[in-house]
Amino acid sequence: MRPPENTRSPDQLPGARDRRRRRTRRAGSALALAVLLASGPAAGAATVAAPQQGVVVTAQVPPGLEDFYAQQLVWTACGVAAECARVRAPLDHANPAAGEIELAVTRVVSTDPAARQGSLLVNFGGPGGSGTAAIEAWAAGLDPGVRAAYDIVGFDPRGVGSSTAVECVDDATLDAMRAGSVDPDTPEGLAQAVAAAERFAAACAANTGPLLGEVDTVSAAQDMDILRAALGENRLDYLGYSYGTRLGATYADLFPERTGRFVLDAAMDPSLDGARLTLDQAAGFERSLRVYVESCLPLDGCPFEGTADEGLAEIEALLRQIEAQPLSTVDGRPLTVDDAVSGLIKPLYDPRIWWFLTQSLVLATEHGDGTGLMRLADIAYGRGPDGTYTNSYEANIAIDCLDRPENDDPAAMAALDAQLQEASPTLGDWFSHGQVTCGAWPHEPVSAPAPIDAAGAGPILVVGSTGDPATPYEWSQALAAQLEDGHLLTRVGEGHGAYLSGNRCVDETVTTYLLEGVLPVEEKIC
Repeated sequence: MRPPENTRSPDQLPGARDRRRRRTRRAGSALALAVLLASGPAAGAATVAAPQQGVVVTAQVPPGLEDFYAQQLVWTACGVAAECARVRAPLDHANPAAGEIELAVTRVVSTDPAARQGSLLVNFGGPGGSGTAAIEAWAAGLDPGVRAAYDIVGFDPRGVGSSTAVECVDDATLDAMRAGSVDPDTPEGLAQAVAAAERFAAACAANTGPLLGEVDTVSAAQDMDILRAALGENRLDYLGYSYGTRLGATYADLFPERTGRFVLDAAMDPSLDGARLTLDQAAGFERSLRVYVESCLPLDGCPFEGTADEGLAEIEALLRQIEAQPLSTVDGRPLTVDDAVSGLIKPLYDPRIWWFLTQSLVLATEHGDGTGLMRLADIAYGRGPDGTYTNSYEANIAIDCLDRPENDDPAAMAALDAQLQEASPTLGDWFSHGQVTCGAWPHEPVSAPAPIDAAGAGPILVVGSTGDPATPYEWSQALAAQLEDGHLLTRVGEGHGAYLSGNRCVDETVTTYLLEGVLPVEEKIC
């Protein structure tokens, strides 16, 4: 079973390999697995041709979708200070008569109606991540000027969360899938992995129905334009993290004349195929794991000693131990090596929680207790303390498998596996053989890797972090270069995502763009 979170599409996970002997893996295991206002233009900045709120845009409604575009939303109170609504969208944009789905939407209204500029649509990534569950808490951390200027709007894309959702297996079955292991490096093990992937795909098809073939990113971007109209906006202002950058760039490419101020943070490179994405992520997580170990070694209570290489070797030894004998946890579920790797990878998305990774590793190495790593793995899979799962893992796979083709030829997977060992000596093995999942999928991909230029969309701000493990910095550089009017903002530092991560320079630059349409004249480094 392949692990979760933001990547092969940046919000997924992997593990590590002992080169001296084969490891046992769960079926289909692989992938790459995670938020000041300037009173005027700052020195070294200039006003660019950013769209202005309130400018009327003549937008032609696609034939057959008039009713969707004309819908009026009914808002009801939810959360502490939020409002919720449901938005109707066609199951198939090319065939509106085929049926409807619903999208869950939550907004936190502007704090100052007199200063309001419009709605800011936010996507936190995935694919498969909910945009409604955390939007109110996230909005509370915004600059007061942004809160006054915008209604902050989160939504669950098609197939995700509280929207019409992908459904595959029940909670107990997903627990069992995580606990199961095969070795896809052997012909017998690969056959078992393929069979497990086929059973999972069949369950998704049976329990989701026609929606399973309609959750691709292009369809989700088309939904966003219906949402724009339902919100009463002439242009869409947008902030997307991680996979949300691919979704946002796709929208800008489809609807350049309706694209407002767009911020794409922790960008994906839409031109890369699945193999390149996997290799880049494996290398990114390997680098971040090394940085974590280096930061841990000087601290009291660090479970490692010596050099960074020796610390990484200790992590490998722990994983070999867990592979041979899973660790116990407080809830009775054994921590398998694959869940241990998922728990190891998850906190690399945010250095602010590296302390919890250290505590979890101390528990595992000194006390034989896998509880901490299991909790991190549960977070990656969307499993709550009560044993219930969100559908983030299932939606992640469903969207990924439609968005790009994967080469599940055994020889090709073996060749990629060898490259992964070179790119990521500690973690590479857990990124391999994930192609069997999409190879078993009941629907063919509807997209292929290609650059996105969003011609005519106007200036788009791309934000990249030099130490991002899930969406390596080079991806942000590539997307900014592909876009006809892309502007790169660089954060020097670790972690996945830059805006609202504690870097004042980044926050001020993004805030100024959202409020005033002002971007740096040249590439800015924070």
